[in-house]
Amino acid sequence: MRKLICLLCVIGMVGLQDVHSQEFELIPAGYFQNKGVNVMAFDDIYPEGHQGGVSLIMHGHRVATNGDIRLEPTPGQWQPVPLQRDRKIDPENNTITAFMSYPDSSRHMTGFNPMVYPDLVFNYTVTVTGEKDAVIVTVDLDRPIPEQFVGKVGFNMELFPGALFGKPWIMDDKSGVFPLQPNGPTRNEPSNHKHQGDFNPEGKASLEQLAGDGYSPVIADDIVAEPYAIGRKFVVRPDDPYNRFVIESETTDLKLYDGRMNHNNGWFVVRSEVPAGKTKGAIKWVITPNVEEEWLYKPVVQTSQVGYHINQSKVAIIELDNRDDERYQPSLYKFTKNGEEQVLVKDAEEWGDFLRYNYLKFDFTEIKDPGLYQVRYNNSESSVFRIDQDIYERGVWQPVLEYFLPVQMCHMRVNEKYRVWHDVCHMDDARMAPVDFNHIDGYRQGESTMTEYASGDKVPGLNIGGWHDAGDFDLRVESQAGETYILSLAYEAFNIDYDVTSIDQHKRVTEIHEPDGKADLLQQIENGALTVLAGYNSLGRLYRGIICNDLRQYVMLGDAAAMTDNETGNDDDRWVFTEDNPRRELTTAAQMAATSRVLKGFNDTLSQQALNCAVELYDITDVNEHSKTAKIHAASELFLTTRDDIYKNYLLAEKDFITENITRVGWYLGRTEKKMDDPDFTKAVRTAMVELNDQIEEQGDETPYGIPYRPHIWGAGWNIQSFGFRQYFLHTSYPDIFKSEYVFNALNFILGSHPGTNTSSFASGVGARSATVGYGLNRADWSYIPGGVISGTALIRPDFPELLEFPYLWQQVEYVMGGGSSHYMFLVLAAQQLLNDE
Repeated sequence: MRKLICLLCVIGMVGLQDVHSQEFELIPAGYFQNKGVNVMAFDDIYPEGHQGGVSLIMHGHRVATNGDIRLEPTPGQWQPVPLQRDRKIDPENNTITAFMSYPDSSRHMTGFNPMVYPDLVFNYTVTVTGEKDAVIVTVDLDRPIPEQFVGKVGFNMELFPGALFGKPWIMDDKSGVFPLQPNGPTRNEPSNHKHQGDFNPEGKASLEQLAGDGYSPVIADDIVAEPYAIGRKFVVRPDDPYNRFVIESETTDLKLYDGRMNHNNGWFVVRSEVPAGKTKGAIKWVITPNVEEEWLYKPVVQTSQVGYHINQSKVAIIELDNRDDERYQPSLYKFTKNGEEQVLVKDAEEWGDFLRYNYLKFDFTEIKDPGLYQVRYNNSESSVFRIDQDIYERGVWQPVLEYFLPVQMCHMRVNEKYRVWHDVCHMDDARMAPVDFNHIDGYRQGESTMTEYASGDKVPGLNIGGWHDAGDFDLRVESQAGETYILSLAYEAFNIDYDVTSIDQHKRVTEIHEPDGKADLLQQIENGALTVLAGYNSLGRLYRGIICNDLRQYVMLGDAAAMTDNETGNDDDRWVFTEDNPRRELTTAAQMAATSRVLKGFNDTLSQQALNCAVELYDITDVNEHSKTAKIHAASELFLTTRDDIYKNYLLAEKDFITENITRVGWYLGRTEKKMDDPDFTKAVRTAMVELNDQIEEQGDETPYGIPYRPHIWGAGWNIQSFGFRQYFLHTSYPDIFKSEYVFNALNFILGSHPGTNTSSFASGVGARSATVGYGLNRADWSYIPGGVISGTALIRPDFPELLEFPYLWQQVEYVMGGGSSHYMFLVLAAQQLLNDE
C-alpha cells in the first residue's frame, strides 16, 4: 500500500509538473515564459521602430509586437505614440501593468521626428496576465473616447511580414494567405489631423510643411486598406506548430489590416477598435500561442563568414538554450578535393550565461593549414570558411571602395557597366532653411541663419561632393567630415593605392570598375572634403546639413535624381541648415586637419583649404564643458599636420584634463604624444593609458565575443567597429599596454560571430552569408549595396538578440555614412597589417 501511495504521489507530481509546464509565468527577467515561448510587455522603448508594447517570441523568433492603443489602424513612424508613465510587475498575481497616456506632449510638433497629436486626452492601463496556456490582455480607459475619435482609437498588434508572406491565416470561418504586396480596395476615413491639438507651445514644426501636397506619411490615416477579414477569433499560421498562435477578442471585433498600404515599411496589423462609451475592460484579448513541449533552441555555431588569417586567433562561439544541459564535443572539418575530413575534435570551454543563452567557446587557433573548413556541434554547423594567408586581400574591404562609396556619391551620376545606380542629383542644392523651425531627422534652425543669407535664399556652391546618408539622402556635416577623416586615417596607416573606379568631378560621372589612374581612396577623401569646404566657403561657417524640405521627399525610395528637378529656385530644392555647436565645429577642425595631410600632393588647393578651415575653426570656436575634448582632438591633429608649437603647448597645458579624460581622448592622442618629445607628458599619459587598458579588458570580459555589446535601440555593430578602430590606434601607439586582440574580436563580430540565429556578415556581399537585404537606396527592391555595413543585431528588451531579414528596419539593417562601412574597411586593413607583420 505504501508503495502504491508513493507511486500515486509521483504520478501526481508529474501531472502537476505537466500542468505547470503549460503555464505562462513571470520569470526574473521581467516577462512571461512558457518553455520556448515568451511574452514581453512594455519593456521595449521604440514603438515607431516596431519595438514596444506587448510582444510575442515563439520558439526563437519574434512574430508579433507593438500591442498597444494606437490612433490609426496602420500607424507609421510619424504617427503619435503614447507616453508610458509607469510599468509594474506583480509576480503574486502573475501580471504586468503599463500605465499609459495620450498625448506625449514632449513629442508634439518637436523632436528628432516631430509627431502631430490630435486634440485627444486620455489615460489608460494595459494589464497582461499569464493564465494557464494563454496571456490575457485587458485595456481600461479613464474616460470614454470622444465621438469624433470613435473608430480611430483601437488596440493594435503588429505581425512581422517577412515571416508571413504566402502563409495562411484563419479569421472565424474565413481563411486567407498573407500577400507579398498590399492589395486593395482602399477606403477613406476622416483624418485625425482635422483635430490637431495644442499641447506644446514650444513646438516649432509645421504640419503644412511636413505634409506637403498629395500623399503624406505624417497624415496617412485618411486612406487605408479595407481589412482582409473581420471576426472574433484569429489564427496565425495554422499550418506551423512553431509559429501558430490564436487571438480571441471578448469585447469587440478583430480586424486584419495590411500596414504596407499606407507605409512601405508597415507590418500586418490585427486591431480591435475601442467601443463607444466603454472604459472598464474596453479591450480584452486572449492570446494563446502554441507551445511545443520538447522544443529547445537549436545550437548556433558562430564564426567569421570570411574566415581567418593563418596567424589569427580562431574561436567558434556556440550559443545554446539556457535549458539545454547536454554537451557535445565540437569538431572541425576540412574540405578537400577528395571530400571532407575531421581535423580537430575536443571539448569546448564553458563560457557561461549572456543575454538569454549559454555559451561555449571552441578554440582551433592551432589549425594553420590553408583551406576550407567548417565547425560542427551535434546537428548544427557553421558556414564554410577559409583559413589562409591572403584571407583579407580580395573582396573583403574592397567592396566598400569599389561599390558602396561610389554609389553613395551625391551630385554625381553613378554607372556600373549596364547599370545606372543613380543619375546626377541635387544640382539645385541648396536654399537657406527657415528660421525658428523644427524640421525632420533632427534638423533644427535657430532664430537666425547666422550667415548673410536669409531664409529661402539660394546658397551657391553647395552642389558638389559628399555622400548621401545611406537611407535618407541628406548630407550631415558629421557624416561628411567624419567619413573623410576615417578614410584619411586609413590612407595614412595603410597607404592604399587601389584603382578600379573612374571619378570625374567636372563631368559629374562615376564609373564603377573603370580605372582612371588615380587612387580611389584619395578620390573619395577629396569627395568628402569638397562638400564640407564648399559649405564653409559659401556660408562662412560649417553647415549643419543639407536635407529635403518635406516628408514625401524624405521617404522617397529609388533614384536620388528623382528627389528634385535639378533646377534652382523652386519648391523642391533642398534646405541647408546651420547651427552653433562648438563640439561639432572643433571635431570638424580635427578631421579637416588630417584631411589636409593626405590631400597634399593630390589636390594641393583643397589641402590648403582644409587646413585653413581647421585653423580658423580652432581659433574662433568657443570652448565649453561639452567641447573641450574636441579642442584636444583638434589640437592633436593640427600639431601632426603643422608641427606648430601653439598646439603642442596647448596640449601640455591641458595634461591633467587629458589624463582625467583618457577614455575619450586616448585613442587619437597616442600618435601626437609620440611626436611631442616631452618626458613628463609621456609619463602622465602612459600612466593613464594603463588604467584605460584595465577598463577595456573589463569590458571585453562582459561577453563571450571579447568585446562590449551594449545596444540601446540600434544594433551595436557600428559602435563595435568604432571600438575596434580606436583599439588599433591604442595598440600601435602603446603595444606594450594594449593588446591587438580587440581589433580581431571586433572584426569577427561584424563578420558573423555575433549573438542570435542570424550569423550573417554585417558587410553586404562579404563572406559566405551576408546581409543581402539592406536599408539603402534600393531597399524597396529587397536588395543591397555591396560593401554597405548594416547596423546589425539589435536587442529586443530585455534579452533577445535579433537580426531580421527585412529592408525597412533601419535600427537593424540601415547603412550609414561617417563610420559604418569606413570603420569596417579600416578594421580589415588593420587586421591584415597586424597579422602580416607577425
